[in-house]
Amino acid sequence: MKRKMLAMLLTGMMAASLLAGCGNTAQETASETAPEEEAAAEETETQEEPAGEAEEATAEGAGKSAYGDVTAKENYNLYVIVKSMSSDFWRAAADGAEDEAQALGVTVTVIGPSSNTDIADQVQMLNNAVNSKPDGIGIAASDKEAVMDSLQAAKDMGIPVICFNSGVPNAPEGSVYATASTNNYNAGGIAAENMYAALKDTIASADAPVRIGVVNQDVTSESVIDRGLGFIDKMMELVKADGKSAAVIGSDKYVADAAESGDESTADVIIEVKVPAQATSELCAIEAGVLLNEQDLIGIMGTNQETAEGIITADDLLGKIGTDPAAGEIIACGFDSGATIIGAIEGGRMYGAVTQSPRYQGQITVDLLTMIANGEEVQDEETPAFWYNKENMNDPEIAPNLIK
Repeated sequence: MKRKMLAMLLTGMMAASLLAGCGNTAQETASETAPEEEAAAEETETQEEPAGEAEEATAEGAGKSAYGDVTAKENYNLYVIVKSMSSDFWRAAADGAEDEAQALGVTVTVIGPSSNTDIADQVQMLNNAVNSKPDGIGIAASDKEAVMDSLQAAKDMGIPVICFNSGVPNAPEGSVYATASTNNYNAGGIAAENMYAALKDTIASADAPVRIGVVNQDVTSESVIDRGLGFIDKMMELVKADGKSAAVIGSDKYVADAAESGDESTADVIIEVKVPAQATSELCAIEAGVLLNEQDLIGIMGTNQETAEGIITADDLLGKIGTDPAAGEIIACGFDSGATIIGAIEGGRMYGAVTQSPRYQGQITVDLLTMIANGEEVQDEETPAFWYNKENMNDPEIAPNLIK
């Protein structure tokens, strides 16, 4: 179910349109470094069906997916559990799951806690879903360790599980049938490459150490950890390639897991990582404010919607971020979208961001669960990610992924 034709279309469109972007570098997607057969399909619009049609589509072949290659044999009962029902990103994923269920003629219940940090609530929702004995469960786990017992229970009861957005690498063997997610490590690297293009001259001409700040949502979610490490490792690589030295400081998790942490005492570039106590915009703004008040800060990165919005909120009173480092403005980059981030990019405050495909993640999760219920085999799916800025955010392969 790799949809090679759509993947080829995606590659062709990107080659033509993603040359415009931050700095003078060509744009990339998170799937570029993977083999062609692992490339994810471009997100497409799901056709709306009258509400009554999905309820009636219970016979074999009655419902087909928006992509035309998945057919539900009957009206399966599925659960999809997101990380937060208060986030624009996760609401878009929920919409994608619900729309795909309607197109296929299956039933999906989408649930999630009020915040990404309500881990116990999400685990309880997963347990309740398992106990209801559905035909399949999709989950974006907020904490990859906290769901282990629940996944074992699902396996023991013969309930297939699909992980999306965030995987569970050490899940009980056989409990997770497939994972649908962005290559978050590569996506973090895309953000680093575009930020570095804007800061390269500033770093080269600096006669004293300069600082790049990173606000990471947490140290528990696989997707956010990979994203942060991808940014850090790529930034270290780029700095060293231009003959400068760099060091990682701050959060013990990211210092320890970075490919190399360097020596702060001799570093030309200091990458400082902050992690809020909880992934709320308010607490993210506090951490961002600490970084923005550092006199040597030249760039700051938020690794998800909440942290990117926190940077913008912190800067509302400081007025330090912008798109012109030569004028002393701090280059700010983010991840995901939402009205606040898009407005900051359109207004010239935020330099750019990486967007995933939240609707597609919801859609593909329902597709995979339906295939399993049909008795078909499934495999991991890599979902796309794109760098966007003021110049390319209206491009046809990017605009549908931006949540306003």
